[in-house]
Amino acid sequence: MQVKHFIWTVLFLSALALSARAQQNSKSRKLKITGYAEVNGLKMYYEIYGSGSIPLVLIHGGGSTIETSFGNILPFLSGYGKLIAVELQAHGRTSDRNTPESFERDADDVIALLRHLKIDKANILGFSDGACTTLQIAITHPEIVNKAILVSASYKRDGMVLGFFEGLQRATLDSMPALLKEGYNKVAPDKNHLVVMFEKDVARRLAFTDRTDDELRSVKVPTLVMASDHDVIRTEHTVQMAQLIPGAELVILPGAHGTPLGEICAVKKGSNLPKITAALVKEFLQE
Repeated sequence: MQVKHFIWTVLFLSALALSARAQQNSKSRKLKITGYAEVNGLKMYYEIYGSGSIPLVLIHGGGSTIETSFGNILPFLSGYGKLIAVELQAHGRTSDRNTPESFERDADDVIALLRHLKIDKANILGFSDGACTTLQIAITHPEIVNKAILVSASYKRDGMVLGFFEGLQRATLDSMPALLKEGYNKVAPDKNHLVVMFEKDVARRLAFTDRTDDELRSVKVPTLVMASDHDVIRTEHTVQMAQLIPGAELVILPGAHGTPLGEICAVKKGSNLPKITAALVKEFLQE
């Protein structure tokens, strides 16, 4: 009887401990700090999860918000340490200014935000247009980058699939995926600004000019280059980028543009790809 009572006591205490641990993990996953920083004429929105000495900064794709680009992968990245997700000019909760969008300005804004947060060194992951911004930072401000992760990046116009720019020239707001519109309208303070953001995004990409091979060879920070096998970036182009950046690692995963991240327009129900991608990212950062 005493043995049985002891066993049940141990089981009960173990269950309590597991429950408390689960609640604590749940709280830490949900815990986030949100804020705005006055940088370069913008009121720039950001979110911070967790803690750590070298944060991982997440830069979304064109027309996107933190949620639409990273909502499905954030839970799997939560074990890394400190995460900082940002929203760029005119996107989501961040204000706009009377200037066109450009990858150079986006890079300056991200750097200004990090300085505002008193962060001297960061890992940076950018997706699509955000990856072009990340590449810009790695080339022009390597002192602030610990490691860079380029997801669906391009460095030359012919890196995009055939007909990409011709289609973009004909694009209207009706061409924008409904899920991205809904994502914007869910968080933006001024829903009427959606069309302005869309037109600035299109103009930014249409104005895209080629980088040189030597610029990629000049990247000194450890870099992980990722893309999908049915991306809007040609696979050959992704491979070429990884070959040009000294010591870069390359990962090609199945899916469309954004599928590995679980991006809202490309996520597949029940897919393990966001979990796999997060594991690859964390492994790269911890090497």
